[in-house]
Amino acid sequence: MSLLRIVSAALGAALVASALPASAADNLVEPQTLIVDKTLSKQQAARQIHAARTYDTFWTTGDEAQARAALADDFTDRTLPPGRPQGIAGPLAASKTFHAAVPDVHASVEQMIVTGDRVVTHLHFTGHFTGTFNGVQGNGQPVDFIATDIYRIRDGKITDNWHLEDNLAFLQQLGVVSK
Repeated sequence: MSLLRIVSAALGAALVASALPASAADNLVEPQTLIVDKTLSKQQAARQIHAARTYDTFWTTGDEAQARAALADDFTDRTLPPGRPQGIAGPLAASKTFHAAVPDVHASVEQMIVTGDRVVTHLHFTGHFTGTFNGVQGNGQPVDFIATDIYRIRDGKITDNWHLEDNLAFLQQLGVVSK
């Protein structure tokens, strides 16, 4: 790991630790690499990191309270998939569907970049398809794919999200789409 990444990760961890009670931060996903724009105030960076970590953790836990804590009331999905409701209801529905298919899903954060009013997260999803998805029953096959999200954050809440998931890999791993 380069010195810049080590320093960035240490700075980011210190920012989060200084702005939050230890108990609030302990159960949230930790980015493997954290890069923080040094022109941001410590408070702004910490609030943005906290919102992103809370939302990223939601994808593992499926905890609706975490999604609601991270997302603004006027949250907008800027890359809304067909059939998904707009607003907070969209991620809640997507999480339920995903957890029904992959109950042991784990979302790790490979990298997090914090600059201006944006946070970019590179997520890595793993688990096993033991549930059902679109009428297909899983047989325990492994699930392993990535996603990238760009969050716009205002007042410590995610107002907008642009996201891209490797849905082809996911559907192929489920056996819903042939390789």
